[in-house]
Amino acid sequence: MIAFIVRRLLQSLVVMLVVALLAFSMFRFIGDPVNQMVGVDTTEEVRENLRERLGLNDPVSVQFGRFVVNAAQLDFGISYQHKKEVSNLLAERAPATLELAFLSAIFALIVGVPMGVYTGLHRDSWLSKVFLTVSLVGISLPTFLIGILMIFIFSVWLGWLPSFGRGEVVDLGFWSTGLLTVSGWQAAIMPSITLGLFQMTLIMRLVRAEMLEVLRTDYVKFARARGLPNRAVHFGHALKNTLVPVITITGLQLGSIIAFAIITETVFQWPGMGLMFLQAIQTVDIPIMAAYLILIAFIFVVINLIVDILYYVVDPRLRIDRATAAGH
Repeated sequence: MIAFIVRRLLQSLVVMLVVALLAFSMFRFIGDPVNQMVGVDTTEEVRENLRERLGLNDPVSVQFGRFVVNAAQLDFGISYQHKKEVSNLLAERAPATLELAFLSAIFALIVGVPMGVYTGLHRDSWLSKVFLTVSLVGISLPTFLIGILMIFIFSVWLGWLPSFGRGEVVDLGFWSTGLLTVSGWQAAIMPSITLGLFQMTLIMRLVRAEMLEVLRTDYVKFARARGLPNRAVHFGHALKNTLVPVITITGLQLGSIIAFAIITETVFQWPGMGLMFLQAIQTVDIPIMAAYLILIAFIFVVINLIVDILYYVVDPRLRIDRATAAGH
């Protein structure tokens, strides 16, 4: 187990170094940082002094090493547009994005797993066909269109929910949350459903496919032959053995939810990291772009590592295979 974790950590380190190299390349090849920080009429002498102070005249290897060390300390420099520390900007926006991702993942699991189980056990019922149709719509329609339709129906037409913003926010010092206010919950309903709909349909179809496959296996047939009730067969044997792929997909999709919240945050003007990243692209704010790229890669790496460990714990075949390989 320890060797498995160490090996995964080393692989994760290599991935992060590659991502850091890509982020560093943006500073080298996308515009000139000095031009972004000074005015048009700034003298060449002032530009050169600033370039020297920023270390831009150092060799590329030295600059990359300094960039990696600073990034490891969460020092991503100063935003060209906001003139503030990028790490502080990310800290201000992170609670909004993480809460939205958390609510979306909970929605996808709570709705997707029961729908997948039901459609797997009752393939020919009319409700299963309705669920499959909903899942097809969720996969086919683009996220921004779903968001616009929800705004039109629930905000413009019915007037039930706010169409933008995060609602009233409570500042806890280290965290700002809208989940402690009524307006915060109202503002979070449509963005979280919009962001989690694709993941919900994916989980539903995965659970359905796994249930159909497991129900045809010999050990399930043997369990039925022993006279076990359907509830024990379906939930004690069939559902339990669908956990491995569901854990894998759910873990990776959580990273996708955080990474691709950009569109949802833009449609609903949700004040998160994704909206800030999109604004940074429009203004070529390279420090924010590089920091966001590294942060998302780090989230993916951590989630992937956790999923691998859970995979190892849940599936005994992996432990047996590794023990057999070690024996040889």
